[in-house]
Amino acid sequence: MDYMDSGMRYVPKPDKDWDTSVQFLPASDSKKLEKKKLSRRRLGAVVGGVVFAAVLALMIGLLVWHFHYRKDVREKRMYTGSMRITNQVFEEAYEKSNSSEFKALARQVTNQLKTIYSRTPQLAKYYVGSTIQAFSEGVIAYYLSEFKVPLGQVAAVDKAMASMDKLVDKEQRTFRAGNSLVLEDVVSSVVDKRLLRSSFKEFYRYAQHAKANKIGTITSPGFPNRPYPPDTFIEWQLRADPGYVLKLDFDTFNLEEDCKNDFVKIYDSLVAIESRAMEEICGYYSPSDPLIFLSSRNVMLVTLVTNDQKNFPGIRAHCGGMLTGAHGHFSSPNFPNYYPPNTVCEWLIQVPAGKWISLTFNKFLLYEPGQEDSKGCPKDYVAINEKKLCGEKVGHVTETVSSNVATIRLVSDGSYVDRGFNATYKAIDSQDPCPGMFQCSNQRCIKLELKCDGWNDCGDMSDEFKCDCKSTDIRCKNGLCKPMFWQCDGVDDCGCKAGEFSCQNTICVLKKKLCDGRDDCGDGSDELDCGRTSTGTCSELKYKCKNNACINKVNPECDGTVDCEDRSDEDNCDCGRSLFKTSRIVGGQDAEAGEFPWQVSLQIRGFGHVCGATVISQRWLVTAAHCVQDDGKTKYSQPGTWEAYLGLHIQRQPGRTGVRRGLKRVISHPNYNPYTYDKDIALMELESDVPYSDYIQPICMPAPQHVFSPGNSVWITGWGATREGGTAATVLQKAQVRIINSTTCNRLMANQITSRMLCAGILSGGVDACQGDSGGPLSSPSQGGRMFLAGVVSWGDGCARRDKPGIYTTTTKFRAWIKENTGV
Repeated sequence: MDYMDSGMRYVPKPDKDWDTSVQFLPASDSKKLEKKKLSRRRLGAVVGGVVFAAVLALMIGLLVWHFHYRKDVREKRMYTGSMRITNQVFEEAYEKSNSSEFKALARQVTNQLKTIYSRTPQLAKYYVGSTIQAFSEGVIAYYLSEFKVPLGQVAAVDKAMASMDKLVDKEQRTFRAGNSLVLEDVVSSVVDKRLLRSSFKEFYRYAQHAKANKIGTITSPGFPNRPYPPDTFIEWQLRADPGYVLKLDFDTFNLEEDCKNDFVKIYDSLVAIESRAMEEICGYYSPSDPLIFLSSRNVMLVTLVTNDQKNFPGIRAHCGGMLTGAHGHFSSPNFPNYYPPNTVCEWLIQVPAGKWISLTFNKFLLYEPGQEDSKGCPKDYVAINEKKLCGEKVGHVTETVSSNVATIRLVSDGSYVDRGFNATYKAIDSQDPCPGMFQCSNQRCIKLELKCDGWNDCGDMSDEFKCDCKSTDIRCKNGLCKPMFWQCDGVDDCGCKAGEFSCQNTICVLKKKLCDGRDDCGDGSDELDCGRTSTGTCSELKYKCKNNACINKVNPECDGTVDCEDRSDEDNCDCGRSLFKTSRIVGGQDAEAGEFPWQVSLQIRGFGHVCGATVISQRWLVTAAHCVQDDGKTKYSQPGTWEAYLGLHIQRQPGRTGVRRGLKRVISHPNYNPYTYDKDIALMELESDVPYSDYIQPICMPAPQHVFSPGNSVWITGWGATREGGTAATVLQKAQVRIINSTTCNRLMANQITSRMLCAGILSGGVDACQGDSGGPLSSPSQGGRMFLAGVVSWGDGCARRDKPGIYTTTTKFRAWIKENTGV
């Protein structure tokens, strides 16, 4: 496959002068009578002047007080509110106000609030500051903003804050920094002054996360041994898991009769937003007529305010979560991280009466080594009513409950734990439990196009029974239909007769000859998985331990079971696990961040993504040889040409998870044939070790004897073109395809397939790797739940064409060369 030929396919007035014509003349002292009269007049003038000055000073003082001091009398106004941040993903750490994640996001929100207020004239002059009270799923931020407002401006500020949604919308339309938060559903209201009373002697704050069918309790301080304390403010922030609502049930409620004194106020929020107030209550309520409140979402706030007199017994309430409504979702604790041991979690699902429940597990990872063949799920399991599920399920698993109520239980023991599950549920018509789909005998629902396609999609083969074979199909004697292109390919796709075993070389032998110590198949496959070891000559089908013992077991490495006496089959098995488990580059879909942590983006410095690669250790990558062949312009064989991006999910957005490394060496296979693409494999050494994380992990390398059987599902991933001749993907794409036997593939590809090539695809077309995916991994899930590197994306005839599979370099054929150069 050629790599892409273009970049990523982003002063007061002065006083008047005295009149100089006015003169003051001295009085004559010749007449004493006139003198005496003049003295009395002077006395009166002085007294009058003093009185006048006093009155004037009083008036000036009053004016100064009125226009200066009275003008600065301000009221403290507090406003609470909430806003949904649409460009952030909720993290569990956001529940803890002392976490670094909480503090970082809180700083962003308060800075953005400050910007909004500063651009609003009615608010800018009076703003003091904001604090973030909490975050909830969504991501919803709950804030408290303080203003010092002149008495004459209170109404104007209240009005401005009441239209906070419009202020935010205006700010986001006129100004948007590159890292700004995108805000929606903005609500704001002034805080009830009774909750801010400065005379409170005590404050109590509690936070509780309710779990389904695990009833929590809240009580007033001192209950039931003594009355609640005076002059006190108490609040409880209650949460439930996403998709749940909170049910609050008071079995004791005994407060003063007058709500002006003591009261409980409940909010459909995590802060006291008045528009979200559900009820204000006081007095006494009988336990026989309990108070019950249901939240509209998964949060609730309960407040209790008391004065300094007549304290009563108080309150006690029980809270818990419940999945309600026609649809919703839930997941195991800590998903996608590991659920805890010794845990029992229970979810009660109730949909409208007359409906049934369709339950889909999008990820299901309850695998425990050594339990693959155990019946009845004796270790960790999920129970749907009484039906148990365990192990690892590939793809989406849908179960139907023939009722409108279901109880889901997760049970884990004290040993090995896995990542758990996430699931969705919806109400369905009982007369049509799989709308637009086919219902298997085991109640699973699959796509209609998967019925009678030759593959066991249901798991119980019920999708392949009672089929009317098309003229283009092979009708097997056992009633199954198989695609015509499998005819005469050297593989028995219909299967052997009853009582017979199908060897890897397609010969049928009697099942009673299995594990009898004799090679009845001729290739030794009837003597595999027999639970014995041998120290003699190892056949190419047998796994060889480090002590040279041979294991009669298919793909024993890293399956969680020790088969070699020296335990070498379980060495170096810290690989092939992802943050998420794995549906489909062309015809594919976005992968989850961390779902394929071994995927690498190889980029030309200053140009962008060109090829893919795979992490096999902290130092080494595997890619395709055709990616590193020089052309007239670019020295692709030189390490300085390249940059490797590991832990990347979105092109040009490495974020916190992405790591960039230069290369130290590029080693192309010395016998690579650029005309036939034979031996299309290369190695890259990073300039320094890369640390592993949830987003950077190595894939497991298969032993030379590892079998990747035709028909098995595998995964292709990359940022290549999403259609033939199209542009590159921005988000990492994934696609599920099946391995196709080499005989059929060689016929379809005009005899161009060598023994070092592996074919995979969907022959009906629509799903394939494409330009820009070259060098990336073909990831194969093993029985032990780990991913192995089955192949390297190499070439194809166009992209996703009908009857044209993708061609991959088979890694098992190059294990010795890889180990010799890398030590892996």
